Amino acid sequence: MQSLIIGLLTSTLVLLNTVIGMIPLTLMALLKVVIPLPIFRKHCSAAIVLIAESWAEVCKWIFAFTTSTRWDIRGAENLDSSKSYMIISNHQSWVDIPALIQTFNRKIPYFKFFLKKELVWVPLLGLAWWALDYPFMKRYSKAYLKKYPHRKGADFEITKASCEKFKDIPVSLMNFLEGTRFTEEKCHRQSSPYRYLLRPKAGGVAFALQIMGQQVRHVLDVTVVYPEGEIPGFWSLLSGQVSTVIVDVRQLELGEELLQGNYEEDLEFRKLFHRWVATLWQQKDDNIGRLRQELPST
Repeated sequence: MQSLIIGLLTSTLVLLNTVIGMIPLTLMALLKVVIPLPIFRKHCSAAIVLIAESWAEVCKWIFAFTTSTRWDIRGAENLDSSKSYMIISNHQSWVDIPALIQTFNRKIPYFKFFLKKELVWVPLLGLAWWALDYPFMKRYSKAYLKKYPHRKGADFEITKASCEKFKDIPVSLMNFLEGTRFTEEKCHRQSSPYRYLLRPKAGGVAFALQIMGQQVRHVLDVTVVYPEGEIPGFWSLLSGQVSTVIVDVRQLELGEELLQGNYEEDLEFRKLFHRWVATLWQQKDDNIGRLRQELPST
């Protein structure tokens, strides 16, 4: 009964915070649409990010007030909001998102996800993502390009154009390399060589780095771990049933060799990038094993 009351209280407060935040965010988004002056849109974007960061900060206060979850955050010192970052994380649960907010909000530029171009039409959320300058990407399949070879490279140009707004401002790009949430069943089905991770997909992060050029040189390698390998659902967090979350951050810098290649066209560069991702993922898998040993049984 206690967890039900906590869950309902937390849910109500988060929902109220979201509704309150959506009002000015939607207003600013509509102003960006009707007044397409670059300087005006730039100021609107700054105001929208402030709204989003404030929403995230209030969510942090809500969880601190209603739950006793301990956020054990490591390695997030000396972050710089004037730098651009590529955030790479394992993915297990919707709880990962609050964990990332707890770790990075107001310490680095508000993080953004690459989204499929079609998602801009999702009611309300599509407008919010557009207002927050989330980069929308268009990827053509090999079958499509075989049928329409003249479209080769068009997807890259479309996504690159959507990132032009980041040219002179710091940005944090979020990437879950596994592409989906981890489960034991998925791990077995993939014949994953890792104990706690699915096979990583290198293409997405390579594509993002190729688009951003030299702007994104810093990587935040994030490892999220829950007690005894129990992966909680979002309701477990809302209802105060998650005792501890460890968020371990490694700050890395990309070498020039990873910033100058063409992943799709250059086979040698693709092999190099795969080796880099495989090494990163093996280190992450080993790190998860070490961190799980620190957590008490639930």
